[in-house]
Amino acid sequence: MRVLVVEDDPKISSFLLDGLQREGFTVRAVERGVDAVAAVQDQEFAAIVLDLMLPDIDGLSVVERLRADGDRTPILILSAKRSVDDRVRGLRSGGDDYLTKPFSFAELVVRLQALLRRSGSTAAGVTRLRAADLTLDLVSRELRRGGQRIELQPKEFALLEYLLHNRDVVLSKSSIMERIWGYDFDPQTNIVDVLISRLRSKVDKGFEPKLIHTIRGVGYVLKTDQR
Repeated sequence: MRVLVVEDDPKISSFLLDGLQREGFTVRAVERGVDAVAAVQDQEFAAIVLDLMLPDIDGLSVVERLRADGDRTPILILSAKRSVDDRVRGLRSGGDDYLTKPFSFAELVVRLQALLRRSGSTAAGVTRLRAADLTLDLVSRELRRGGQRIELQPKEFALLEYLLHNRDVVLSKSSIMERIWGYDFDPQTNIVDVLISRLRSKVDKGFEPKLIHTIRGVGYVLKTDQR
């Protein structure tokens, strides 16, 4: 599930980026309001975490511009301004929730998940991904296969979501590395193979058909067609 973080403070931005990635989100971070608008025009996001105090246009202007363009992505506003009037302005401009700084990361995640539940929104406009008897709920973050609930670690969840979104498409190790860890692939590391192995042990072990397949020399693919 893809989230856009708009925050010009490097420490807060890094904190949000690392924390949300650990929660299994795919995160894109920008520092300026104009970059936020351009990012939303470039790709779809499940939600936006938006600071109000930005170095170019302010956060409220970003919200108003997005809403004027017809974009309805859920927006969680972050601000050091605590007054009722400031919160009202943020929500009236088109924001969906308002969290004051300093904030608890746990509360931010809960609020973000609540926004996603209310909107029924994901990056693809879908809340559940399916393959064979496997169902991945992107909002509750629950995985079931054959009626059994399976617990996933955040990176396992992110990898399975990536595979399901790209069902029947062979994904290279480099694309998986960039998507899940956010940096270029090092050919000397086996980190992708280890994560794939862990996910297979949970998703495929004891179930038929096997869903995750290795394409030697190329990468990995999730498919139900065994031909």
